[in-house]
Amino acid sequence: MDTIQRNMSLTGEPPKALNVLQKLGTLIGMFGLTIILMAGFNIDFPNKALWLTIALGSILSGVVLFSLGAYRNKIAGIKNDGVWFKSISNRGYLAWLMGIALTLFYIVLYFYPAYLGLNENGANTGIIALFDPLSMFLSGNPASEWFVYGTLYTIAIFAFGIKFIWKYRNNRHEKIRTVSVMFFQLSFAFLIPEFMARLNSETFSLPYYDLKNIWPLNYYNFEQYRVDSFISAGDIGLALLIFGVVSIFVITPILTYKYGKRWYCSWVCGCGGLAETAGDPFRHLSDKRMVAWKIERWVVHSVLVFVVVMTTAVIHSYLGDDATKYWLTRDVFLISVAVFLTVLFAAIWIFKREQLKKDARYGAIGYLTIILLLTALHFSSGKTLFLFEAETLRSTYGFLIGAIFSGVIGTGFYPIFGSRVWCRYGCPMAAILGLQQRLFSRFRITTNGGQCISCGNCSTYCEMGIDVRAYAQKGENIVRASCVGCGICSAVCPRGVLKLENGPLEGRIDSNEILLGNDPNLLQLINRN
Repeated sequence: MDTIQRNMSLTGEPPKALNVLQKLGTLIGMFGLTIILMAGFNIDFPNKALWLTIALGSILSGVVLFSLGAYRNKIAGIKNDGVWFKSISNRGYLAWLMGIALTLFYIVLYFYPAYLGLNENGANTGIIALFDPLSMFLSGNPASEWFVYGTLYTIAIFAFGIKFIWKYRNNRHEKIRTVSVMFFQLSFAFLIPEFMARLNSETFSLPYYDLKNIWPLNYYNFEQYRVDSFISAGDIGLALLIFGVVSIFVITPILTYKYGKRWYCSWVCGCGGLAETAGDPFRHLSDKRMVAWKIERWVVHSVLVFVVVMTTAVIHSYLGDDATKYWLTRDVFLISVAVFLTVLFAAIWIFKREQLKKDARYGAIGYLTIILLLTALHFSSGKTLFLFEAETLRSTYGFLIGAIFSGVIGTGFYPIFGSRVWCRYGCPMAAILGLQQRLFSRFRITTNGGQCISCGNCSTYCEMGIDVRAYAQKGENIVRASCVGCGICSAVCPRGVLKLENGPLEGRIDSNEILLGNDPNLLQLINRN
């Protein structure tokens, strides 16, 4: 039976010792991790399929039991649970130990997979060998470091997704949203790519990948080897290639116009799924300072420019020059990219200029000018496009952004910088969707400033570092490019001040309510003037 919390402090009850169920869950979960660690020390398990099942089952059931012990006797509703008093969730020594351990794991995974037992010329050993039976069952191939990563990633989203659902069980939106990310991770990111790999043979080869990863998040989708594989795979491959292009220019803009970037970042994306589930205990650690917001805008949009330049250079490198043989030559492609960017910039400048911050205007002008000047320099002098070889740009982006930023820092630093550091500062997909959301989307978070008591829960638990309370106090709609629409700010509000809505574009950013204190009579008066 739920017990009543009589302490009215917004910080919640001080942390207590773990109860019996939590201790049991911890013991079972650690047993599963121990099996995997033992495999890392080359301990050969006689029946790997059995021991892998025990290990993964123990981790999953351990987290579920711990969650049941943590929330079963609490009244439904959001509690702060003393997060600022716990070492693990307040950058204490446990948080640093976890951050270092996760970072080391990602470094080994990305750059030294041989230490995990990967053997490209023979039988795997260590941790990777432990996962061989599952990989053989799904795809018919031995496990790789990425299969191990994908399996653990999926288990983490499922285990902590159940914990998340139990914690937010009073909120229908959060439960459905969490089920959605669990479904897309299991099906589109894990199982379907493995089944696609099983279809490949000596006469048929199709790139198998996370089907919900859209360019530019899937930054390598238009490299020559992948395009060649798509084309050689016949109608199926061509359909996937066309789907990738249509996703960028048709599907993504339409869905973002209707629902904001939340349709992807909070309901579909695997990075967001892990941040929302496994990263939930660390969401309050996101930096809310103004300087962090300024750095975020410059860094994430610089990454977007980088991936556009890199992809343009890569595609340009394998196109032909003979117009009699190819309808899409290098020159036609470059001119098309330049025209598209110019028209897009002009449309935003003409119709949406007032909605851009001053530094955004300067940055957009500067980046567009640089790209067009470098393109013109290539045409006039014949020098290397964008001053660097395509492979140099590709390898640099893959190392700095694809590996270091998204993997090592983006996930390993959860306990230090919060759960959405990659989404805030590094994800080019989030940058594109954020621009669409800010300028062309019907999505906003409406506020009822007259009901706000300035408790600060909304700002504290915004994983994107938005000072939600500042908007709520003024009764101003929240329309931020960085907002992923997770809805946690609304879920933790004790007064029902915040609401996720889709509405007309008129007045969504510069609404009069900010000056009128939500007084409907004054609002009607000023609208007549």
